[in-house]
Amino acid sequence: MLDERTRTLWPFIVKIFADAGYQGPRVALAARDTGTWIVEIVKRTELHTFAVVPKRWIVERTLAWISRNRRLMRDFERYARTVAGFIRLAMIKIMLRRLTRSTVCP
Repeated sequence: MLDERTRTLWPFIVKIFADAGYQGPRVALAARDTGTWIVEIVKRTELHTFAVVPKRWIVERTLAWISRNRRLMRDFERYARTVAGFIRLAMIKIMLRRLTRSTVCP
C-alpha cells in the first residue's frame, strides 16, 4: 500500500499512524523509499482495562463508521481489491454526507 502510486494520490499526507502489526522493517523501507512519510506505531496498552490510547481512537472510530455499511460488516469478499473498493465507497459516502450537511450560521 505504501508505493509511488499512493504517494502521488495523497501528496499531503505526512504521518501515517499504524497498528503494532506494521512495525517490521518492510513498512519502514517502503515508507522511506516512497517519500518523506513518517510511520508512527501506536501500541495498545497491555492492561485488560479500557484506556484511551492517543491517535488510536481515530482509527477505531473510522473502522466503526466503515462497518456501518452492510457489505463491510463481515469479511464476505473474495478479493482484497473488492474490499478496498467498498471501503473507498464507504468513505466517499461519509464525506459526501458531511459536505452536504446544512449548517446554520448564528
